[in-house]
Amino acid sequence: MSTSQELAGSASGQDATAGLSGRRAEAVRNDQSILAAARAVFMQNPQAPVAAVAKAAGVGISALYRRYPGKEQLLQKLCADGLRTFISVAERHSDAQPDPFTALKEFVRGIVDADVHALTVKLAGTFTPTPELGELSSQAGILGGEIFNRALEAGTLRADADANDIPMIFEQLTAIRLLDHARTAALRHRYLDVLMDGLRANPAAGTLSAPPPSNVELGERWVPRPGS
Repeated sequence: MSTSQELAGSASGQDATAGLSGRRAEAVRNDQSILAAARAVFMQNPQAPVAAVAKAAGVGISALYRRYPGKEQLLQKLCADGLRTFISVAERHSDAQPDPFTALKEFVRGIVDADVHALTVKLAGTFTPTPELGELSSQAGILGGEIFNRALEAGTLRADADANDIPMIFEQLTAIRLLDHARTAALRHRYLDVLMDGLRANPAAGTLSAPPPSNVELGERWVPRPGS
C-alpha cells in the first residue's frame, strides 16, 4: 500500500470494522477498497471510468454504485478526504515547533508525505465542487496561512515570500514519483530542503524574478474542464 493510501484519512480495515456485523464489516472493507483503488486509478488517469475503479478494487460495479451513485460523488469523496487530511496535518504542526520556520517546513513535509495534494490537483476541474468542499478548502487555507504567516512575521522567510508559494512547492515535490515508494519519499525530502532553503530569509538573496501565483490563478484550475 502506498503512502497516500495509508494517510488519506481512512482508518485501517481492522480498526474500521471492529465490532461491526459481518455484512456491515464487509461494506466498510468494500468502501475502503473502492477509495484506495480510486486514488490509484485517478492518479494515473482522472478521466478513467468508474468500471476501472471497481475492477482495481476487486468489487462488482453494483457494489460501487450502492456506495457512490456516480463518478462525480466518488471524486467529491476523494477530494473531501484529502482536504480533511490536509487539515489534520496543519492542526498537528500549527504549534508543534517553537521555531516558526521549522513548523512551516514540517507542515509542508507532512502534506507531501500524506501525498494528498497531488491527487487533489489532479482532480481539479474534473467535477463540480460542493459547498462542503468549499468549507473544507477554506479551513485548510486558513490553517496553512496561519503557519506561513507566523514564519513570515518572525522574519524567518525572505521578504518577497508569499503564502501562495506553498501550493506550488507541494506540486513540485509531489510530481516526484518513482516505482520505489521509499526512494520517492527520500527524493521528495531532498528537494523539500532545497525549496524551503530558497524561502528562508537571506540578506544576500536577490529578488525573485516573478510574482507568486494569485488566488485567481490558483482557483482557475477548479473550473470544470470541457468534457469532464
